[in-house]
Amino acid sequence: MRLEVAEIEVVTTPASKGVVVRHNWQRHLLTFLMVFGPGLIVMEADNDAGAVSTYMQAGGQYGLHLLWILVVLLPICYFVQEMVARLGIATGKGHAAMIYERFGKWWGRFSLFDLLLVNFLTLITEFAAISLALGAIGVSPFIAVPTSALGLTLMVVTGSYLRWERIVIVLCLMDLTWFALVFMVHPSWGSVARSTVMPTIPSGGINSSLIFLIIAIVGTTIAPWQLFFQQSCVAEKRLRFADLKWARLDTLIGAIFTVSVAGAMMLVGNYGYQHDIAFQDPAQFAGAVMPMLGHFARNAILLLMVNAAVLGTTAISLASAWAYGEVKGWEHSLHKKLWEAPGFYATYIACVGAAAAIVLIPHVPLQLVIISVQVFAGLILPSAIIFLQLLLNDRELLGDRWVNRPWNNTINWTIIIVLFALSLLLAAQVVLPQLFA
Repeated sequence: MRLEVAEIEVVTTPASKGVVVRHNWQRHLLTFLMVFGPGLIVMEADNDAGAVSTYMQAGGQYGLHLLWILVVLLPICYFVQEMVARLGIATGKGHAAMIYERFGKWWGRFSLFDLLLVNFLTLITEFAAISLALGAIGVSPFIAVPTSALGLTLMVVTGSYLRWERIVIVLCLMDLTWFALVFMVHPSWGSVARSTVMPTIPSGGINSSLIFLIIAIVGTTIAPWQLFFQQSCVAEKRLRFADLKWARLDTLIGAIFTVSVAGAMMLVGNYGYQHDIAFQDPAQFAGAVMPMLGHFARNAILLLMVNAAVLGTTAISLASAWAYGEVKGWEHSLHKKLWEAPGFYATYIACVGAAAAIVLIPHVPLQLVIISVQVFAGLILPSAIIFLQLLLNDRELLGDRWVNRPWNNTINWTIIIVLFALSLLLAAQVVLPQLFA
């Protein structure tokens, strides 16, 4: 059922129960709470297992030197996802459906293949993190991974979008624990402030490792699946243009919260840098710092890894299922029961099950897979944003009021050019390994 707010005093809820409001601020608050969700979820779900590894490795290898990148990425995150929300409200359709409709089958299949491939590889990293984190506290991967896959399946097959959304928002808010960990490691706040606003180069200078990690940070902070996920979420909630300002606020809150959590992860990793603690993954770091920070810190890091993986898995799998369902013309809604949208739910379950099975293969280099996938996401992101940019300049689709303004286009093409430049740097690093030596 469409979530709507009456113009005067009555708010119609999904349960069709009237709620009397007597003040404008109450009406605004209720409207925002109804719209709230997709912006926060799409942002914080991108602080997934790969993000935990990438941000903590950035802090562990380079201390506070890369904090300023997060400040640069904050407005980029917002501007990109604001366009997605605007497009979803204007069309009432998902991103994959719009690409097929406006650019034809060839480009539609190209974008869908890119999305499904990077999403599936990313799902492997999520279950890899679950295996690493729960393995560190003695849980066998053959118990942890299948149990997680089953729980993730049960979370979405209830036939209620609202129930799923509430569960995921609670999981997002659990990431506030990262700030408690930051206060436990006692960073130098003066140094943090300087590194946040003043770009600096690490003592080793520009080299292949630094470039690789910067591209990984970009790839994990802004991922292609986010474009498809939020637009489908907005369509699922049937938001109107009257809800756009609240959708923008939701997106802004999500961007600020997500970048702040990412910074907290980097500060926790910086504790390893300060104390010469070498680690290949967050699970190793958690074990190494337990003698200094105690059992709470160790267990919190491990469980936050699992939480990040669960958030990432459910959002990424749904992005794939929504996109594939739109293209195939299937029923593709969390409002539908399992038997009402079998293809949609089967796609979700297949993505989760196959990724979980691959992680159980012995001797898979999990940490290398986690970081490499973030780089791959960074490489295909420019093409995904180009489709979005072209759609937001389609006056026939959006009309004069809702298309991008000239300043929007200037910002967006700048983002695309920067992302292409990072992609070329990565290609140069691969072809000429000594270029940045």
